[in-house]
Amino acid sequence: MSNQSRQLFGTDGIRGVAGEFPLTAESTYLIGRALGHDLVRNTRSARAVMGQDARESSGWIADRVAAGMAAVGVDVHSAGVITTPGVAYLARSRGFAAGVVISASHNPWTDNGIKVFSGDGFKLTDERELAIEKEIFALLQKPGAADDTALKIARPSLPGETGLRKAYIESLAGSVASDLSGLRVLVDCANGAATAEAPELFGSLRVQATFIHVTPDGKNINEGCGALHPETLGRAVAEAGGKFDLGVTFDGDADRALFCDGAGRVVNGDGVLLLTARDLQARGKLSGSTVVATTMSNMGVEIALKKSGIRMVRANVGDKYVLEEMLKTGATLGGEQSGHIIFRDGDATTGDGLLTALRVMDVIVRSGRSLAELVSDLKVFPQKIQNVRVREKIPFAHVPEVQRAIEAAERELDGNGRVVVRYSGTEALARVMVEAESEEKMQALTAEIAEAIRKTLGA
Repeated sequence: MSNQSRQLFGTDGIRGVAGEFPLTAESTYLIGRALGHDLVRNTRSARAVMGQDARESSGWIADRVAAGMAAVGVDVHSAGVITTPGVAYLARSRGFAAGVVISASHNPWTDNGIKVFSGDGFKLTDERELAIEKEIFALLQKPGAADDTALKIARPSLPGETGLRKAYIESLAGSVASDLSGLRVLVDCANGAATAEAPELFGSLRVQATFIHVTPDGKNINEGCGALHPETLGRAVAEAGGKFDLGVTFDGDADRALFCDGAGRVVNGDGVLLLTARDLQARGKLSGSTVVATTMSNMGVEIALKKSGIRMVRANVGDKYVLEEMLKTGATLGGEQSGHIIFRDGDATTGDGLLTALRVMDVIVRSGRSLAELVSDLKVFPQKIQNVRVREKIPFAHVPEVQRAIEAAERELDGNGRVVVRYSGTEALARVMVEAESEEKMQALTAEIAEAIRKTLGA
């Protein structure tokens, strides 16, 4: 099912500006009803767990969605502020038919989103999302589907099980056997969902952790911090002058993590894939000696993996598509440059920033090598990603000027670099990515393609 056939669901649920369609008081209630109907239709036990991030609008959107679900007979349980992978874990381990997360991940605080996991902890299939969408649009056409009575329902008395978050933290802590107490780590929680779990998790494992950006006020999520701004963490570690062995930083809903070494140099998802792939390979746990990355992963990581006898397969951007490819190939490791890493040697069904942080620390401790040493041979091709705001997402193959610019760049690179031009799954943006052996060539080719898009499709 192609992404184009769905109007509300993007690569990661339904996203938008909180208070505007599709995230108004009326539409979020109707989304809840449509989701609820889907559960009642497709599952034996219509129980759902709901979690949210720390942004200002997450509370009222959670209320509306929960009210809609409750109105059609779904038993909704709240886990409060919790990471996205925390909800996926609870859905699959606690017998819920679905997990619903209210979060817009790395987007600004003014945005929000609704993402859904089925009872097995996997994101919904495109087909199921499409069926839910059809019902949402049908309800929107129906007068009184979200009448005042429905919208005035007080917050449903969600059974707020304090044990839910605790169960998730305990499962993470139990996934690592190494003694991490010798590690000194600076942790940036992005004023987001990780604030609710990271201090407790790292404390239980006796990691010598110092935390920054752990005071969410509803508007400061991702602001100049977190995985969106890893340079903030890098600078803080560098300025501490050897006080920390490494730094880790999460995005707003903590389904991804980025790192920096003891000198403050950023290590992105490509570096994490390289060091964890080699570790899994050495322990005979890298199924098929294969790693799934995306079209955005640097050529440098592909070359380094190849030297270790590991094959890299590329999927479309989006952890949902990485996971699809992993399930198809049987791979135990996959991920994105942005820090979504999926470990299938355990029972994870989605990227989990907290789990990724533990796995990286575990490799450091067991290998006796620093993070810098573990990625020292990763020679990164200069890569530039330029975003261009667009008024509509017309397939690039249908825009001759853009197609010509892309083909000209590929001829110029002649196999020593890559061009990837795609639309964002969550925003009205075209993303132009060029990798080349020289900085100069990379800048020039990126600018030419971006200009062609701006002229023909620019907002």
